[in-house]
Amino acid sequence: MVAAAAELADEIGFSELTMGRLAERLGVRAPSLYKHITSQDDLHRRIAALAFDQAAEAIGTAIQGRAGRDALAAAAGALRDLVLTHPGRYAATLGLTPTGPDDPIMLASLRGIGPFEAVLRGYDIGPQHMTHALRAVRSVFHGFAHLQASGGFQLSTDVGESFEYLIDLVDSGLRATAAKDSTAVVDAGDHRR
Repeated sequence: MVAAAAELADEIGFSELTMGRLAERLGVRAPSLYKHITSQDDLHRRIAALAFDQAAEAIGTAIQGRAGRDALAAAAGALRDLVLTHPGRYAATLGLTPTGPDDPIMLASLRGIGPFEAVLRGYDIGPQHMTHALRAVRSVFHGFAHLQASGGFQLSTDVGESFEYLIDLVDSGLRATAAKDSTAVVDAGDHRR
């Protein structure tokens, strides 16, 4: 049922997904859906968890055997593909507040960002910058994919070229941050002598 709801959300938009529409898609009456879920919010959370898991799998597979810019490009491309091909289920992941550390949404979202953490570790991003780097990378690539999915790029310049430019820009920033971190460690060591 959750997979069917996610497919429907992709087709009609997440904001248009209702229990009535899902029941119609499944050929059942809306009350029978409540044998499987407790509420519209429960359905929302299950779709989001599915999307996070699919993102983790797609991005994790894409970065296998890659490092540096290649891994970054693969991860960004996999996220972009997910947003473009599954916009409804991706929209379900936005704006959810986990109820606690054991909330399935929290656990699924951590699995979803895991591949991006692996990419950033490949840049030697220090632990003091990891959260900031994750937020920056997610924001940049989410924003690009979301704008593209919603028809936000109207100029005639090729969108794929712009995406490659963005990857180069982020790659340069991550390399600069890593270089700055390694210089700071060396400088700190020199002051101890």
